[in-house]
Amino acid sequence: MADMIHLSSAVRQNLLSLQNTADLMSKTQNRLATGLKVNSALDNPGSFFTASALNNRSSDLGALLDDMGQAVQTLKAADEGIQSITKLVEAAKGKANQALQSSSTDDRRKYSNEYNELLSQIESLAKDAGYSGKNLLAGTGNDLSVVFNETGTSKLSVSAVDYTDTTGALGLSDLTTHTVSTATVTEANLEAGDEAGDTLSVTVGGTVVGTIAYGAGTTTEDVVTALTALDGVSASTDGTTMTVTSAYGEISIDDTNTTANLATVSGSGYVANSFDTDAGINASLTSLTSALSTLRSQASTFGTNLTVVENRQDFTTRLTNTLEEGAGKLTLADTNEEGANLLALQTRQQLSSTSLSFASQADQNVLRLF
Repeated sequence: MADMIHLSSAVRQNLLSLQNTADLMSKTQNRLATGLKVNSALDNPGSFFTASALNNRSSDLGALLDDMGQAVQTLKAADEGIQSITKLVEAAKGKANQALQSSSTDDRRKYSNEYNELLSQIESLAKDAGYSGKNLLAGTGNDLSVVFNETGTSKLSVSAVDYTDTTGALGLSDLTTHTVSTATVTEANLEAGDEAGDTLSVTVGGTVVGTIAYGAGTTTEDVVTALTALDGVSASTDGTTMTVTSAYGEISIDDTNTTANLATVSGSGYVANSFDTDAGINASLTSLTSALSTLRSQASTFGTNLTVVENRQDFTTRLTNTLEEGAGKLTLADTNEEGANLLALQTRQQLSSTSLSFASQADQNVLRLF
């Protein structure tokens, strides 16, 4: 057995005091270095595990905050898309009103083409209203789900609408654009009925729009020139067949004669423009009014959803701060207090060292006897 070194009671007491002071100084320095008074479960099990639970929940909610932020941007993109689509629908309504106020068929048809272009732009805009792969204006597959708590029991579901096809939710169909009526007659048949005093009648949509003096010596070229002079009618010949078109209705040509009769030449293929009649324009105006109502209602719905998500985002931010503050109250060190403790411990250490020195000197007094 190794020899034991025996210390006097005074020396041992001072040594223990120095050891305790060093241990306390180590803990105090650690608190100052980490800023925590509870660094592990050994320091304070209750505070350590409670603070860990609070910090864990704060971290989980912090991760959800990122998703909420992205959801806010997705809803904003959809709302901005609806606002822009609303302006395009209002512009289309303006075109329909312009057409209704015009008595010119050509002008009405020009407005109908512009109307169709606006509908095309609505569809394109809806397709471009997405954010980060999610488009609330593109229908199926784009529904948005926003989770608000760490257990997933609190959430908001936002249903997407489909405005990429105006004939769907908006009920706006492209207007029918007109196609001309076309009739053909061979030059031989046309000139076979060439008699002095005859009249060639031109009918468009059931109404006689013009007559051509048709007599001996009248050529196909003469008829072509006369037909082309009529409003909405054009004619041409390739030397064998004359082709006649009409932009305002089915065309037919006949002559009034008693001998060589020209069989009635009838056209086909005519389709009227949707804006050719007041009834057609008014039907479009009714659809546009309904579409505007739909858009405003949907904008209100998205606006409400946006308010909910932003409110929960703000609440979650405040809650995470509260959780972290609570955890801090359980574990954070008071640096001012710990600094004062360290200073006191350093003083204690110095005094203990001095006391140990005195105790050692007392043990050395026996040597003075020799």
